[in-house]
Parts: sequence; structure tokens; C-alpha cells
Amino acid sequence: MTRPNTYLIRMLLFLAVVLGVTILLADRLLTAFANNPPLNGFIGAVLLAGIVWNLHQVLRLNPEVRWIELFRISPERAAAAPAPSLLAPMANMLAPRAAASEGKRLTLSAATTRGMLDSLASRLDESRELSRYTTGLLIFLGLLGTFWGLLLTVGSVSDVIGSLSVGSGDINAMFEQLKSGLSRPLHGMGTAFSSSMFGLSGALVLGFLDLTAGQAQNRFFNELEEWLAGVTRVGSGALGDGEAPIPVYVQALLEQTAENMEALQRIIGRGEEGRQAANQAVVALTEKLTSLSDTLRGTQQALARLAEREDAGTSQLLRAIDTTLQRMNLELAANQTQTAADLRQDLRLLARTIAARAEERAP
Repeated sequence: MTRPNTYLIRMLLFLAVVLGVTILLADRLLTAFANNPPLNGFIGAVLLAGIVWNLHQVLRLNPEVRWIELFRISPERAAAAPAPSLLAPMANMLAPRAAASEGKRLTLSAATTRGMLDSLASRLDESRELSRYTTGLLIFLGLLGTFWGLLLTVGSVSDVIGSLSVGSGDINAMFEQLKSGLSRPLHGMGTAFSSSMFGLSGALVLGFLDLTAGQAQNRFFNELEEWLAGVTRVGSGALGDGEAPIPVYVQALLEQTAENMEALQRIIGRGEEGRQAANQAVVALTEKLTSLSDTLRGTQQALARLAEREDAGTSQLLRAIDTTLQRMNLELAANQTQTAADLRQDLRLLARTIAARAEERAP
């Protein structure tokens, strides 16, 4: 969207030129203004009001352009922002659709687009009516001053002619009387021409301003129409060549069906996205399970190797213990045999000793 600053600068430059010409012709304009100050002052007030209104017509397009740019960037923020005056119906229609679209591409029917453009065109025409009326009012005031001055002139000329005394025969007195009597008709002519000059000049100024404001509004309307044409879904207005157009309720039913199909397509799209996310989650879970299985397999192999090592060490330990026990048994048996032999020898020695003692005591 193009901002109307270019047209505003053009209007300000034109007003600067008009102000410069007014300053250059200030003395003559003041003289002409003095012929009929009330009417000329009213013409000036109407001209000033028309200038302010035309500038306002161009300045009010800036919020509209900003809202459209915000809507194209972020429909949610545009729906929450205050709606502009010219695009209020459009904002009320687009805000629910933007909220329902949920970030998807906005689509409008041809009837909806035409309705919004017609509403905007009527509002723009209505806003320009006051400017056109002001231009016509300046022309009317100029003509009113012209006819008023002519009426004063005609009445003054009639009074001058009626007051002339030709029968006196004094030509010099008659010319003096005529000169003094012509001041009123000349004042009336001054009123007529000054009012016409101010009225037509003001109408010329307002005409240029209204033309520039109209160009700015038309450019805004055309760019908005081009943007809406890009988001408009065009449908056939007739069933075929030579056939009657589709009834309004059928067209509305078709549009509702198309919107429902778009909503269903969005739901299917979200379901497809959910399915893809679930598939990705399953793939990630499978990868994690595979990694866990590999880890468990490695752990099992490590435990098996550890068990094998523990079995070999235990067998060696048991064989060493068995060997030690056998050696201890052998040593114990040898010790028992030696002990028995020593005990028998000691017993023999004891027996011999006892026998010898007994023989010694016998008589």
C-alpha cells in the first residue's frame, strides 16, 4: 500500500504558490475586499473550511493504510487494534475470518469482496460530497455577489438618471451631479466583480485540492482492490452458456460448502502433521530401544565373560583346596601311624619295666 504523502505534499506546494500570489497582490486584493467585506469575508471562511476539509480527506487515509499493512503482516494484531473509520465494515468482516483461518491463507468470495469495495466506495464518495458542495458554494456566493452588485448598480444608475436636472441649462453642474451620482453604481460594480473574483478563485483552489484528494482516494481504493483480488476466490456466476444464473441461496450454500471443505482440509492437514509427529516419535523410540538392546547385549556378553572368568578361577581354587586336603590327609595318616608306632614302643618299654620290677620283688 502507498501512503498518500505524495498527494499531501502536492497540495501543500499548491497552497504555498497561492499564498505567494496572494501576498504579491495583497494591496489590490484588500481594495477589492473592501467593496463588500461581509460577503467576501464569508467567501474566505468557506474557502478556509474547504482547504482544511480536503487536507483532512488525505490525512485520514494514513490510518487506513497502516491498518491494512498491519493486517497483511499479522491479522491477529490487526483484529485487536482499533478499526479505522473508512474500513470499519471491512475490519468487522475480516476479523472473524482471520481468527478462524489460524494462520492459513485468507480467502474471500467474490460477493464478499464486491460488498466491501462498494461500502468503501460509498464512504469515499460521501466524504467528497462536502468538498464538492463547498466548491459549488463558492461559485454560488460569487454569482450571488455579482447579481447583488448588478442590482445595486442598476438601482444606483436609475437614481442618478432620475436626479439629473437638465432644464437648468448648467452643463458643468449637471456633470458634477453625474460624477457624484456614479460613485454608487461603481461601488455596486466593485461588489459584483470582487465577489465573483473571490468566489471563482476560491472555487479554483478547492477544485484543485478536491482533484488531488480524489486521486489519493482513488489510488488507495485501487491498491486495496488489487490486494483483495489476490485473496478472492472467483466462482462461476452461471451454470453454462445461455442458462440462468445460480440463485443466491445456492451460491451461499456453495460458498459455505467451500469454507467447510477448507476447514476439513485444515483438519486433515493437522491430522497428517500429528501422524508424522507420531511416526517420528515411534522411530525415535525404536532407535532408543535398539540402542538399549545393544547395550543389554553388550552387558550380557560382559557378564558371560565375567562368569567364565569366575568359573575358571573357582575351579582352580577348588583343585588347590582338594590338593591341600589330600596332602593334609596323607600327613595326618602318616602322623597317626608314627604316633601309633611310638605308642606301641612306649607300651613295650613300659611292660618290660613293669616285668623287671616284678621279678625284682619276687623272693
